[in-house]
Amino acid sequence: MLIQQTENVQAARQMRFVNLMDLLEKEAILKTYIHEAIEVEKAGLKVELKQTSEFKMVEEFQHRLDTFPALKTAFEGLTPGRQRGYLLHFSQAKQAKTRESRIDKSIPQILNGKGLDD
Repeated sequence: MLIQQTENVQAARQMRFVNLMDLLEKEAILKTYIHEAIEVEKAGLKVELKQTSEFKMVEEFQHRLDTFPALKTAFEGLTPGRQRGYLLHFSQAKQAKTRESRIDKSIPQILNGKGLDD
């Protein structure tokens, strides 16, 4: 019943309902899940998330970091979430030309300490 939204979502899961009958048919399971979630929260259990260093670094961006020290410093100064956002954005492009374009457009944002969507 719990669905991973996209392959990049690490921990969050969701349930999808098409109509009210869906919800009513699954009421007992929903209550069980909610009670289990409360117990997990009370126990203080945490999901192990991937570290930023485990995300794919595209070759084109690694080359830019190696040849542009100010960019490397600025990128390392970003929060881990912002770093992951850029790494995912760059790695989703299938063609090298598209990756280069995305990197070129992102450099000013990175140098200004901004995230992809800031």
